[in-house]
Amino acid sequence: MRRRLAGISLFGVLALTAAACGNGGGGGGGTPSSDAPVTITMWTRAATQAQSERLVKAYNSTHKNQVKLTVIPTDNYQPRIAAAAGARQLPDVFAADVIFVPNYTSQGLFLDITDKIAALPYKDKLAPSHMKLGTLEGRQYTLPHTLDLSVWFWNKDLYEKAGLDPEQGPKSLKEFAQHATTIQDKLGEDGKVHGTFFGGNCGGCYVFTFWPSVWAAGGQVMNPEGTTSLNDQPAMTEVFKIWRELYEKKATGPTAKEEQGPTWTGFFPKGEIGVMPMPSTTLGLMPKDMKIGVTPIAGPDGGESTFVGGDSVGIAATTRNAEAAWEFLSWTVSDEAQVEVMARNKDVVARTDLAGNKYSSEDPRVVLINSLVAKGQTPFALRFGQTYNDPQGPWLRLAREAVFGDAAKVAQLNADVTKSLQQQ
Repeated sequence: MRRRLAGISLFGVLALTAAACGNGGGGGGGTPSSDAPVTITMWTRAATQAQSERLVKAYNSTHKNQVKLTVIPTDNYQPRIAAAAGARQLPDVFAADVIFVPNYTSQGLFLDITDKIAALPYKDKLAPSHMKLGTLEGRQYTLPHTLDLSVWFWNKDLYEKAGLDPEQGPKSLKEFAQHATTIQDKLGEDGKVHGTFFGGNCGGCYVFTFWPSVWAAGGQVMNPEGTTSLNDQPAMTEVFKIWRELYEKKATGPTAKEEQGPTWTGFFPKGEIGVMPMPSTTLGLMPKDMKIGVTPIAGPDGGESTFVGGDSVGIAATTRNAEAAWEFLSWTVSDEAQVEVMARNKDVVARTDLAGNKYSSEDPRVVLINSLVAKGQTPFALRFGQTYNDPQGPWLRLAREAVFGDAAKVAQLNADVTKSLQQQ
């Protein structure tokens, strides 16, 4: 049973600063008459600005009701939500990183929309990982807003130069390592080309790119309640071992150990990396003349999975415009919005039944990425951020010892991860 008051201290402290932060356009005001146009307020973080702006623009151009969007810097987003919640000045609608949605549902910040979701004809086709994290005690509070998946990209030109089949990406993590090693051995003499790359000093990067290999192998990284770490178990240990060997063979590039996250995806587009895990959203940003293959992240011996990231969106519990807010939210997952707004711009669609829509079908790589939505996972933990994303948290220490340092310390560090997950 998830604890409804978990983490309330954060909101209690930050609520004291609510007046200083301002309301940014909260959902207050009088209840409008039933036939008058309604303007609802919406907040989103900068990380999903482009998709949010496209959806709002399309909705506003075709509906009597309107949406006023406010984009907040990603690093400031959680404090702003906390302050607004404490002052009861949340906007009508707000999106959130799907990983942190359980924190908001457990504190009652979202309106219960279970019955409205149940009436949608495609309710069972909504991105399952997002829907799972937006569910609390059998009630549903959010819809998928944007999706970002982890996949493997490979550079077909470098594969061909290294004597590998440019049309066949790796089918297992072991094969991934073989391909990366071959490219390093054949093309890495000048120091410009490297077999692979990863964010070795970035907790979130490890989560996004290593954990899918564990899931693909049938393993787990935590218990379902998100209170016990399983990162010292054989499935994770083998994944760490393969990446450690790649580092020791110098196939990961000279800066992987220090990479803290901001630039970890910047080397592949330059044609310097043979094969590496990447966010699916970067596919549309790649150089047009670059020949790129995309394949699911696999376990050591096969299988496939992905980390389903992105944002979910819900209606604030304090809104006075619930019906207008639902009109917008339900439209964002409609065929019109998902195909003509999201898919048209090569974004991952939030419905599994639209994976092969008319736009994605033009690019088999996009169809593949869309198909992974139903196969991937989004881990649940109320203390996910403090445990796994915080640079000072226990997870990053564990991962770095496993890949670069003393693997014998992993068991004790795993206990520290569990302690962090269970902290009140």
